[in-house]
Amino acid sequence: MKKELTRQQYLDLYYYMRLNRAVEDTMVKLFRQNKIVGGLYSSEGQEAISVGTAYALEKKDWLAPMIRNIGALLVKGVPPRDIFTQHMAKYTSPTRGKDGTSHFGDLENLHIVSPISMLGDLIPVMTGVAMAGRYLGQKIVAMTWIGDGGSSTGVFHEGLNFAASQKAPFVLILENNQWAYSTPVKRQVPVKDLADRAKAYGIASYIVDGNDVVAVYTTAKEAVDRARAGEGPILIEAKSMRMRGHAQHDPAEYVPKEMFDYWKARDPIVLYEKFLTGEKLLDARSKKEIDERIETLLSKERDFAENSPMPPAEFANEGVYCTGDECHKIAPKWERSKAEVMPPKSSITAVWSVEGFGEGKGSAGKNAPIHFGDTTPASPELGENESKLAPKTPAKTVVKKVAGSNGKRTTGASAGKNGASRKEVAHTGASHAAASRVAKKPAPAPTGKRR
Repeated sequence: MKKELTRQQYLDLYYYMRLNRAVEDTMVKLFRQNKIVGGLYSSEGQEAISVGTAYALEKKDWLAPMIRNIGALLVKGVPPRDIFTQHMAKYTSPTRGKDGTSHFGDLENLHIVSPISMLGDLIPVMTGVAMAGRYLGQKIVAMTWIGDGGSSTGVFHEGLNFAASQKAPFVLILENNQWAYSTPVKRQVPVKDLADRAKAYGIASYIVDGNDVVAVYTTAKEAVDRARAGEGPILIEAKSMRMRGHAQHDPAEYVPKEMFDYWKARDPIVLYEKFLTGEKLLDARSKKEIDERIETLLSKERDFAENSPMPPAEFANEGVYCTGDECHKIAPKWERSKAEVMPPKSSITAVWSVEGFGEGKGSAGKNAPIHFGDTTPASPELGENESKLAPKTPAKTVVKKVAGSNGKRTTGASAGKNGASRKEVAHTGASHAAASRVAKKPAPAPTGKRR
């Protein structure tokens, strides 16, 4: 780890990683008490990725988290109570108790797009957000995450290709935690570095130690700055380890114990504490203050969640579909004059002339943008290219009768069958004249030899 940030930035990263783990530890207890109604997915061992990447964004930027990105939500400003009540399906939750898992966001204030369960689908969505921001002149960057398993879905490649072709200001974080549920990466991907997949789309990529929060942050900050500057999308592969099963119901017995032991010694929070202590950025007093701050906050937030009511029965048929302004009022926020993106006033006809195709008329009588030939005969009114493209009258098929070896006149088709010296074939267009000259030549005398 390099000492490049301010002391407050270093401590911020530490605080959010600690808060990330404490929030999840609290939810594990709630889950075991049957107070969480949906699934619970741990990010233990991956906190540095969510926190480090989200911390690189500006307030105006947009993000779309996945199931293991609670740290990113906390960095963006989501209070723990929203996370607790959402998973407990309480009426005070962001979705008013409609969901019970992590599917919630905040489009108006925090610029958070809700997770999509179909893995990879957030990539084209956030590409669209990035393009919209560019269109409005907002100079934003959009970010989302995907796992190693999700990088094998079709929409991952379709979305990344779309982002690349549009040079969208988009950063994709590929969390390689080595397990797609119970399938190891080496059994699903024939490459060592998943970052190599970016090469297929002509975009830049980085590989970073996902357990080094400073390295994650500095890499993400560079990628975000490059994307904002107009260099297009960037992929970051963060290598780490999923220290729990896929979800709370999964004991992860398929993971070798030695593997867990190895990565436990590389816990991102433990490593970071050692770094901060060694650089004299964190002492016992400041650590205690952070501990008390987190404990006080979560105690208050958990009490709020547990004391919140469940949604009333009559609310079941409300809020199912968006009904317009009474549902939410979100309008484009222009940061530049609309005239910049409106069609310019011009006296020049907007026609695209393609070499070898020319120009023509559409069915409405107006100029067609691209013309693939014409259905009318060539005329002086047509352009030079148009005349060349006008179809010619098809040449007639020529079948010439020639004398066979038995003295009878046969057609070209039967001549070959009866030992004729040559077969006449039909020719069209420019080759027709040459075919006629060949047909007029006398047939050579038969040799008498037969096979």
